[in-house]
Amino acid sequence: MATISLLVCDDSAMARKQLLRALPAEWPVQISQATNGAEALERIRQGGIDLLLLDLTMPVLDGYGVLAGLRDEGLQCKVIVVSGDVQDEAVRRVTELGALAFLKKPAEPELVRETLQRLGLFDEAVTAAPRDPSELGEPSVNFRDAFREVINVAMGRAAALLARVLGVFVQLPLPNVNILEVGELHMALADAQSDQRLTAVCQGYIGGGISGEALLIFHDSEVGDMAKLLHRSAIESSSMEMLLDMSSVLIGACLSGIAEQINIKFSQGHPQILGQHAPIDELIRLNQQRWRKTLAVEFSYSIEGHDIHFDLMLLFTEDSVPLLTKKLAYMMG
Repeated sequence: MATISLLVCDDSAMARKQLLRALPAEWPVQISQATNGAEALERIRQGGIDLLLLDLTMPVLDGYGVLAGLRDEGLQCKVIVVSGDVQDEAVRRVTELGALAFLKKPAEPELVRETLQRLGLFDEAVTAAPRDPSELGEPSVNFRDAFREVINVAMGRAAALLARVLGVFVQLPLPNVNILEVGELHMALADAQSDQRLTAVCQGYIGGGISGEALLIFHDSEVGDMAKLLHRSAIESSSMEMLLDMSSVLIGACLSGIAEQINIKFSQGHPQILGQHAPIDELIRLNQQRWRKTLAVEFSYSIEGHDIHFDLMLLFTEDSVPLLTKKLAYMMG
């Protein structure tokens, strides 16, 4: 079998590294990398790429845009999607756009091997000498990139659960991972405009010495629309109950996705309404002692076809950062 020319496209250095390590070591393949969809499309236009391993959620041009571009331009390149967005609708859409297979992140080496064999891209009878890992061109990975990818995968699982519960398609953003002083928290929540009234639900978590609080922020103007999706009335007591239920689903799924990847188990406190019909500045003022310095992860879910979006923040304590770094070291090494 001739050497296959492979392009790995993902904005996360951590994801590219994990994927390169999941490839069969004896597979005769020539590897190149792209950090967003526009780069990948440009490289494929130049010719000579047989297979693209493609992420979906990326800046500049996402995976859907790449698949549409390949189809519209008649470019011949096989595509396997490797994504943290595991919603059934995401799988359906990429298949419709021409992807030959879908693998969820982080890709299991055995599943990668089986998929390549099924598509006739890897034959165990025709192999090359096992590659030296140094030949893979693995990108270097820092803590922020490794942690961001862990969050990305967890966020995708939470979205898939939410999509099933609500019967919708959830649009996933890129997560932001920053260590913030309390005064900077309101900047991280720029999407939650201070002139809008907000209701926030908070839930504490702890496990393996790592602890923090999850903060889910809803725009009051959208609560009624969300109640309709859940077929509930939007009266006050019912809407608060609904927000607490949704928070438990989303936060629980996100935390279990993180815990599974770094091999710990989180215990979660009861969700509580932190601020009701309050501007974001007021929420921060009331809680600034608890959030003096924190590793903050922030992302905004939005629901396609509805004017609904909400912000989820994970606020890890400063003491948790060294422990998280230790847990992620094996991924970064």
